[in-house]
Amino acid sequence: MTIVSGLIAIGAGLAVGLGAIGAGVGQGIAAGKAFESIARQPEATGTVRTLLFIALAFMETLTIYGLVIALMLYGKLGA
Repeated sequence: MTIVSGLIAIGAGLAVGLGAIGAGVGQGIAAGKAFESIARQPEATGTVRTLLFIALAFMETLTIYGLVIALMLYGKLGA
């Protein structure tokens, strides 16, 4: 294993790890704020839920992008 392949492996781990940590923190904050707003205004539950699901989908997409980058980097290890 050369230095370059070691750096590629570290980059792949960071791509997935930081992407997952960022999305996890963001999803936790978003869900907490959504629950607070539903508790304050129960009549807005449908709208808040819809917007929350859209926001969560965008956050999860960023995590998937990190996984794709990690898989691309992993493919470089075999070459």
